[in-house]
Amino acid sequence: MTQHTLPILIQLGAAWLAGSLIGLERSFRGRPAGFRTHALVSLASALLMLITAYPQDWLPSGRSDVVNTILDPQRMAQGIMTGIGFLGAGVIFKEGLTVRGLTTAASIWITSALGILYGVGYYFPAILGTVATLGTLQVFHWIESWMPTQAYAHFILRFPRTRVMSEDKVQKMMRDHGFSVANINYRMEDGGKTFEYRMTIQTTQKDAMERLAVTLRDKKDVLEFRISPAGD
Repeated sequence: MTQHTLPILIQLGAAWLAGSLIGLERSFRGRPAGFRTHALVSLASALLMLITAYPQDWLPSGRSDVVNTILDPQRMAQGIMTGIGFLGAGVIFKEGLTVRGLTTAASIWITSALGILYGVGYYFPAILGTVATLGTLQVFHWIESWMPTQAYAHFILRFPRTRVMSEDKVQKMMRDHGFSVANINYRMEDGGKTFEYRMTIQTTQKDAMERLAVTLRDKKDVLEFRISPAGD
C-alpha cells in the first residue's frame, strides 16, 4: 500500500468503466471486439501509464535520474498506441467489396487513448472523450438509420447458359428496384454451362435489397444470386 493507493484505484476504475461502457455498445451491435476487449484495452493502457505517473512508488529511493531520463510519458503513450494498431487491424476484414470492423477498430483506438488519460489522472478530457465516444457510437447510429444514405453491394447473378436474361432486362430490373449499376462484368462458369453477371450496385432505399432478393427468389431461370452489402 502506498500514499497513492486511492488515486490509483480511482484512475484504474475510471479507465475500466469507460472501456466497459464503450464495449457494451459494441457487444450490443454484435461486433467482434466487445465488452471484454474494450475493458481490457482501456485498463491495460491505464496500468502502463501508471508506471510513469507514480515512479516513486516502485523505483529504488534516490534514483531521480532514472525518472527524468527513462520514464517519458509521451514515449509510453506512443508505444501503447502503436501496439493498439495491431489489435485494431485484427478486427478489420474484407470480403469482396465488403469491409467490416472499421468502426470497431476506431473504438479500440480511442478506448486506448481514454485509458491513457485516465491512467495519468487527466479526468476532464477523459470524461468528455468517453461521453463523446458513446454519443458518436449510439446517437450517430440512430442518425445514420434515419437519414438517407447510399448503400453499396456486390451483386452476383447466375443463369443457365441456354436461358440467360439479357443485360437490358437485368438493368431494367435493377432500376425498377431502385438500384443504379456502377459497373458490370460477365463470366462463364461450370465449363460453359452457366453465365454470370457480376456488378456493383447502389441504392438509397433501405428495403431495396430485400425486395430484389424476393424477386430473384421467385424467378425460375435464376440458378444463384448473391447480394453482399458493404458494411462498417
